[in-house]
Amino acid sequence: MTIEEVANRLVELCREGDWEKAQNELYHPDIISIEPEEMGGDVSKGMDEILEKNKKWADMTKESHGAIISDPIIADGYFCISITNDVTLKEIGRVQCTELCVYQVEHGKIVTERFFHKHI
Repeated sequence: MTIEEVANRLVELCREGDWEKAQNELYHPDIISIEPEEMGGDVSKGMDEILEKNKKWADMTKESHGAIISDPIIADGYFCISITNDVTLKEIGRVQCTELCVYQVEHGKIVTERFFHKHI
């Protein structure tokens, strides 16, 4: 897949709410995921750690009210999208958080993802 195809497919699946399918289909098995510095800068390596991170997020979330995903911006091996999540978190209540998500693509797979947003 070209980077344009990867970016557009990620956006398509995320807009459908099929985050897990997007990861399984588009992520390299050795992906590296980097959380914002404001959130501790945690680094997850590999799909097993990504799936564990997803489980932690699901455990923190009481209800999802939807998400808005932008069109991708593509530049030389990278693309970015913004995602605005509207969720009710168990410990905090309802919040909306917009994050910038930057992805690196090599050989048709996402090899790194990095998120930028303010602390919730």
